[in-house]
Amino acid sequence: MSERPATLHERILTEVRENILTGTWPPGHRIPFEVEMAAAYGVSRMTVNKALTQLTREGYLERRRKGGTVVARPRGQSAVMRIADIGEEVRASGASYAFTLLRAALRSADAETEGLLRGLLPGRPILDLEYVHIADGAPFCHERRLINLDVVPEAQAVDFATEQAGAWLLRQIPWSAAEHVIRAVAPAAPVARHLGLGAATPCLEIVRRTVLEYRPVTFARFTYPGHAHQLIATFSPQSGG
Repeated sequence: MSERPATLHERILTEVRENILTGTWPPGHRIPFEVEMAAAYGVSRMTVNKALTQLTREGYLERRRKGGTVVARPRGQSAVMRIADIGEEVRASGASYAFTLLRAALRSADAETEGLLRGLLPGRPILDLEYVHIADGAPFCHERRLINLDVVPEAQAVDFATEQAGAWLLRQIPWSAAEHVIRAVAPAAPVARHLGLGAATPCLEIVRRTVLEYRPVTFARFTYPGHAHQLIATFSPQSGG
């Protein structure tokens, strides 16, 4: 069965998303005015406005009063906790920061990946990364990360041995939803070895998934030595829950 032709509304959505995700329109870039886009696509201004409103809800764009519409900067926090750059976290504690890329593999998604990057079909391209983050010369955190290359194709061209993936994603890629799962674990033997721990040493594990318009962007699992890490959240009576 042949696919139905895309409507002009869908074409606007697709082409604007592609301009943003490929970096053609970087964060902060002012996109053409609605009247200009309407003329370029041969549609009414109402059709353009409807598409841009949808893209704003999805987190791609930011509408500014008297300033036009610009590409949104990647969001830095979720509804429950901030998505932090580990390098900033280490430096904020007064320690020096470094990282080591242990593994970088371009491969196809498999059954395990489907469970980690929810909604990604087997066979789709992913980037599989593994890091150790270091504070003052000592292991601070182990990271396993999967990146969906259907959503972030430009990640293939980045040297993640010199550019930390989490920090790069925060700067470059918008996201519309995030999930954190936090638990106490006994680390797997390879993870314990990279952290310089015994296999039974209690650790804090944070699993993070980010999504863009219902498509998985990245999965990350961070494992911290339990004795050296804690989570602090501040609440108010007005915060609900």
